[in-house]
Amino acid sequence: MPTIHHENLRAAVRAVCVAAGSVGDEPTIVADNLVHANLTGHDSHGVGMLPRYIKALQEGELQPNAKIDLLADMGSMLVVDGKAGYGQSIGRQAMALAIERAREHGVCIMAVRRSFHLCRIGAWGEQCARAGFVSIHYVNVVGHPGLVAPWRGSDARFATNPYCITMPATGANPATQLDMATSIVAHGKVRVAKNKGERMAPGVLINNRGQPTTDPNVMFEQPMGAILPFAEHKGYGMALMSELMAGVLSGGRTCRPETDHEQDTILNNMLSIVFDPTRLVDSGFYNAEMDATIAHVKGSPPADLALPVLVPGDPERAAHAERTAHGVPVDDETWRELETAAISVGLEVTDFRRMAGVN
Repeated sequence: MPTIHHENLRAAVRAVCVAAGSVGDEPTIVADNLVHANLTGHDSHGVGMLPRYIKALQEGELQPNAKIDLLADMGSMLVVDGKAGYGQSIGRQAMALAIERAREHGVCIMAVRRSFHLCRIGAWGEQCARAGFVSIHYVNVVGHPGLVAPWRGSDARFATNPYCITMPATGANPATQLDMATSIVAHGKVRVAKNKGERMAPGVLINNRGQPTTDPNVMFEQPMGAILPFAEHKGYGMALMSELMAGVLSGGRTCRPETDHEQDTILNNMLSIVFDPTRLVDSGFYNAEMDATIAHVKGSPPADLALPVLVPGDPERAAHAERTAHGVPVDDETWRELETAAISVGLEVTDFRRMAGVN
């Protein structure tokens, strides 16, 4: 399993995107986003997604170099169409517009419809937090069959439907971010397990007969199995609300057989609420109360001395430090898929390996 320096990995991904038709800043935006996901420990949303993107591009499902269309503009409420563009670029464009409107109005509610895979939603929360804004994001998926079973169900009816909330940094603490799938695990984590030849933990998957299984291959066979929602009825409830908030209020529709695409695409809809916390409380109170609360929670004596109390965002920061210093591990099957994708867009495998620093 190669371990690749993050700059080399970025260069290799950029080269594939350029060869596949991206121009301007888009190859760098896509590469930076994917590699950042790997650096934060989320290999499910990292460079392993690139082969899927290239396949979708070659089949006409993903449109490179897309710019958002503003479909409705009510000042602090916006609807934009992502036109099936790279989610890394569409998400960045959309959040830049939402931030601009939140500066003007104090708040912006933005509905994004029909972006290709928006990838790690935390990236958009981080973009807002860097500008000083709180943000909340609800996401659903259309364009392919469901992946997650409803509570008490036996087959998949919706996707992993992420929920993300991010609060800006203070002087003493970095941004606090909860970014999670409403399923027990993201679909990409099942793909990573499959590629590594590993089993999933019990209680995560069911097969196509609704029976518990630890075999990740059930999510890549027909008829397909399903991932279970986290926390039973609670995760299911959150997943359904994300489906409704993102799919209905964006106008992008919800995950049902009649919204599937023949070529199995990944179109995301997202409802984002972006607002200035200093319009509600002054910055001094915000910083002091955030810092005091985080200190209070982290001050709980750990049940295991080797496992201190963390807050959302801490695991990602620890992974980022480790992988920036020592490289990003890429399993052998994912690396094979990346090489195949590179070859499919006309790159020589020796050049691709050289850019990645892999012998």
